[in-house]
Amino acid sequence: MMKYFQIRKNRKTVSVVRLSGVISASSRGGLSDQSLAPVLEKAFRKGKPSAVALVINSPGGSPVQSSLIGARIRRLAEETETPVYAFVEDVAASGGYWLAVAADEIFVDQSSIVGSIGVISAGFGAHELLNRYGIERRVYTAGKSKSMLDPFRPENPEDVERLKGSLEDIHEVFKSHVLSRRAGKIVEDQDLFTGEIWLGQKAVDLGLVDGVGHLVPMMKEKFGDKVKFRVSERKKSFLGKFGMSFASQMVDFVEERAAFARFGL
Repeated sequence: MMKYFQIRKNRKTVSVVRLSGVISASSRGGLSDQSLAPVLEKAFRKGKPSAVALVINSPGGSPVQSSLIGARIRRLAEETETPVYAFVEDVAASGGYWLAVAADEIFVDQSSIVGSIGVISAGFGAHELLNRYGIERRVYTAGKSKSMLDPFRPENPEDVERLKGSLEDIHEVFKSHVLSRRAGKIVEDQDLFTGEIWLGQKAVDLGLVDGVGHLVPMMKEKFGDKVKFRVSERKKSFLGKFGMSFASQMVDFVEERAAFARFGL
């Protein structure tokens, strides 16, 4: 009996956190710092795990939420002295890759999509449609830039230039983050920050990730065949449990599919 308890005591545990979906501050179900905070706290602190494994499948999203989540992962890893491993499934692009580099090591499948280290802002222009139907747009503001990038008015070159400047600033922050986290690993004589994407082994060759490998075999290799996996998941909302948020869920589904579709998924 004592031998049995000794074996269980020495058995390693890996906390598994799934980071799947679009990164967004939306309360409807996107990956946000607020929704993931209790999950990550539990993953790092409950039972003193030997490691935390992040299973990532995200096309990206909000740069702010990506930064907040990544910073929380690093903060918890340092406070608890717990190593972090990331395992990419279909895609870790843009903000999804930001989350991946929060790990100490990143592993991918041969067909995983990695990269898209860039920033994008997309919209539409409908001013010609309004003119065609004789619809007059009326906007009153205090502050000359308050109606910047109004989709129902012709583009203002100054507004576009201001937006591009903001995107460049965010891009520089993204680049610095990747270079810092992947220092000594990333290939520095090649421009990896154009928004391009790469598949598994090519991403390894460029130093964007550490190797090709899957969660269970890699963790067994590092912590033994008897390693135990403990999954930490987000709780469903009260409405979600009873199927009362169907419309909201459909909006989430459409938005998420559009984001993944950018990478042919």
